[in-house]
Amino acid sequence: MTDTAGRVVLVTGASSGIGLATAVSAADAGFRVVATVRDLERVSDLRDAARRVGVERGIEIAELDVTDAASITACVDDVIARHGRLDALVNNAGIGRVSTLENDTMEAIRASFEVNFFGVVALTRAALPHLRATSGRVVSVTSVGGIVGQPFNETYCAAKFAVEGFMEGLAPVAASVGVHVSVIEPGAVASAFVANAGIDPERMIAEAGPYTGALTRYLERTAGAFADAQSPEAVAEVIVSALMVRSPDFRIQTSAAARAFVGAKLADLDGSAVQSVTRGWVASG
Repeated sequence: MTDTAGRVVLVTGASSGIGLATAVSAADAGFRVVATVRDLERVSDLRDAARRVGVERGIEIAELDVTDAASITACVDDVIARHGRLDALVNNAGIGRVSTLENDTMEAIRASFEVNFFGVVALTRAALPHLRATSGRVVSVTSVGGIVGQPFNETYCAAKFAVEGFMEGLAPVAASVGVHVSVIEPGAVASAFVANAGIDPERMIAEAGPYTGALTRYLERTAGAFADAQSPEAVAEVIVSALMVRSPDFRIQTSAAARAFVGAKLADLDGSAVQSVTRGWVASG
């Protein structure tokens, strides 16, 4: 897709963070971007960013709830009606979930999967016929948490693992009809994602019960990790590169730290190396 003129990209979760930066970066690269948000009242940051870069004419903002089948159908149908084509789908919309099994609810766990996994699957399914017509691409933003299961992130990691497994299985089938599939694996990113996860450390610790010590140590460690977080713009550059190169890799990390973290897991046949690291995040002493 080195020739981006007239190419249409649908980006989900574009009101902030990685999705916003990707929409702006893709438009700056010459794509026609349909930037989707769940709440049309939360688009001022996207509009301002597009204006600063001078790409506001290259971005259309559309409403999309990835957990609503009717919303998915209406959004994809509208893209085709307006543009007659779809060249790429960037599955970015997602929600964080910091908790642990005994302190969580099945309703919350299922809700996380609806957004982070089933929403990705449903939108990809709706987009694929149109992507086949253009030899297009599916690029799904997962996480290093889609490779490494992390303490107090069981639900989030499980959903991202599911996306990775689904896309890894889909990739060769999609390739047989001319569609590239890739997953993007960021580490810590300095965005509103953590704030949007509804994390209230004081309340969480007060309600942690037997997990109070472990949760306290986890939150302290995580605060340090996000102090060196990658910018959304840096992640967006990697995503847009995956849209443009002739033959993108299936699995793409967005930083050296992410590559090291993912690489350690993929080489860890018995799981002991990863467990040694992640236990250290919550262990006393």
